[in-house]
Amino acid sequence: MNNLQNIFSRARIAAFLMGMASLLAFSDSASSADIYKLSNNQRISCSRGLTAGKLQNIACKSYAYVFNTLTSDFYRCQVSVGVMRDAKQVLKSDADGKCTPLGRIFPADSSYSFDATETEPPNTNSFLGAGGTAIWVADAAALKVRGCIQLVTGVGPDMMNCVDMTFDTQK
Repeated sequence: MNNLQNIFSRARIAAFLMGMASLLAFSDSASSADIYKLSNNQRISCSRGLTAGKLQNIACKSYAYVFNTLTSDFYRCQVSVGVMRDAKQVLKSDADGKCTPLGRIFPADSSYSFDATETEPPNTNSFLGAGGTAIWVADAAALKVRGCIQLVTGVGPDMMNCVDMTFDTQK
């Protein structure tokens, strides 16, 4: 069992390093290091399954969002680690990850802050399918907030709509 834990730990470390390398690729120089921010809502989901011959598959995936605080461009990053084992040893492990650009929230450059989260993937607790993603972006230089929801429609491309928030000045 110690061998399984050791190999699975190495696979997790490799996946983490791949994810960090993807994030670092966004940074062009030391002066731009503060332009890209990682969201506060990282998620992880894991599963186990049995296959023919008493083999067991163990898989975990996690995602996070990276946001350009100058342009409001954002990216969804995902890392996956999988292990196949039998009763005695790990037979194979794999890991991969990438960041996908999802667009720009505001047309003009400024100083933005943001957060993003998404619904769980389809499972027994989610009857409505894959759901969607909520992205909140605030302009740090003005009283401007935009809320966006990206829906997985299942028939064609995902749809994203954004709404500029209004602020009541009355208490």
